[in-house]
Amino acid sequence: MQPGWRILLLLILPGFLVGMGVYTFLFAKGHSYLTDRSEACLNCHIMKKQFDGWTKGSHAAVTGCNGCHTPPGALAKYMTKAQNGVAHAWAFSTGLYPENIRITQRNKEVTVQACIGCHGNVFSHPAPLRNASEEQSCLQCHSEVGHAEAMR
Repeated sequence: MQPGWRILLLLILPGFLVGMGVYTFLFAKGHSYLTDRSEACLNCHIMKKQFDGWTKGSHAAVTGCNGCHTPPGALAKYMTKAQNGVAHAWAFSTGLYPENIRITQRNKEVTVQACIGCHGNVFSHPAPLRNASEEQSCLQCHSEVGHAEAMR
């Protein structure tokens, strides 16, 4: 390749990538993910069942999607949102997601910590759980909490 073409390619390629990134961000309503509004989750049509289940559940009156699915603290929250956003955008754009959406291990840990953050001082586990292994989590017995009601 001649030097002139390399320079031209080095100028055009980054511009193209930035342009596609901006277009994708705007097309996917990416700005809505910077808010705490739970309706942002509806940008992806495959989340409608989860959103509908959340609106019918007991948690809708006290917290939104971010209350359970992001850690406390602005930096941790937006880092998690960015990581999940990139993963969700990739999965949605490529169609590489399972028919039944499953929570990742990392997001499960964030969710369990959110449960403990709100309910930690008002619950006690039944005897078999008191000495349970670290593998136990709130979601094992309470998998219907949040939005699973609509998933039945």
